[in-house]
Amino acid sequence: MKHTKRIRIVLNAIAAAAVIIVGVCAGSVFVHPISVFKIFGNALFGTGLDGVPDSSVSIIMTIRFPRVLLGFLTGAALSICGTAVQSVLRNPLASPFTLGVSSGASLGAGIVIACELTFLGRFTLPAAGLVFGVAAMFLMVAFASKIDRTLQGSTIVLTGMVLSLFVNGIVSVMANAKDEKYKQIMKWQTGSFSGRKWEYVIILAAVLAVCLVYFLIKSRELDLLTFGDEQAQSAGVSTRREKALILLVTAVLSGTAVAFAGVIGFIDLVSPHVARRFFGAEHKLLVPMSALIGGTFMVLCDLAARTVIPPNELPVGVVTSLIGAPFFAWVFFRRSAKAR
Repeated sequence: MKHTKRIRIVLNAIAAAAVIIVGVCAGSVFVHPISVFKIFGNALFGTGLDGVPDSSVSIIMTIRFPRVLLGFLTGAALSICGTAVQSVLRNPLASPFTLGVSSGASLGAGIVIACELTFLGRFTLPAAGLVFGVAAMFLMVAFASKIDRTLQGSTIVLTGMVLSLFVNGIVSVMANAKDEKYKQIMKWQTGSFSGRKWEYVIILAAVLAVCLVYFLIKSRELDLLTFGDEQAQSAGVSTRREKALILLVTAVLSGTAVAFAGVIGFIDLVSPHVARRFFGAEHKLLVPMSALIGGTFMVLCDLAARTVIPPNELPVGVVTSLIGAPFFAWVFFRRSAKAR
């Protein structure tokens, strides 16, 4: 069994690397993989380009590679958050998307777009999305703790969904009140990696690295919380404090990802389920494998978004929803059938 898992880990890593290369090569102008490797070699080690045109170098290093990397990091971040939230709340339908982080970020972005705020330059919108996303999670936990001091998973999920619906209603009213900004607000709500620069990649990579280390350190607590509060408490885990801390880190990581990419649903629901199916429930392995699966899936969805109907580009959130919504329904009805 251990040998099988090792093979799966290697295959998962190879698939992630292959999909990243395909994502960089494919597009309105195809760049051959050999040329891509030459461009990478030149950027990293100063090796010669051997006939690779400057236009290809510009396409890869300023447009496609940062876009693909940001897509991969976003998928990885959301998948890690989904894994943590589902384990802490013991609910397979839980995710940052259903807990209000995405809707809070949408409200922050909507305010920035509608009011044309620019106090942080091009980082104004991501900063507002992050702050409002984290604030929405804090508000949700505060409401849930008033209803249920033990912060049971079902209470948090229901509170998050109610908050999300309410905030999304506010965003819709705001978008319709500002007709000239409607398209821009709606586009942000369906997610996109188009035009994203290296600064976004660096910031998200740093936040992801710190949060990934945190979740790996807390892998034992996550394992115990999966079995329920009583068993976790008997093993010496302060369940209320650990839940609050894990949800806080989840809000920061998912809020950062959403702030840079816009609202992208279901990736944080699908990837953890796939990872558990192939790698088991031990979080020391589950968290990084879920990150690889989520990153790979996101790059594939973004590749589909920009190549299915050229020269037009679909919002990547639409692609993930087309795949994720049926998966969500399958998980829900499967769970309901088991409960009977």
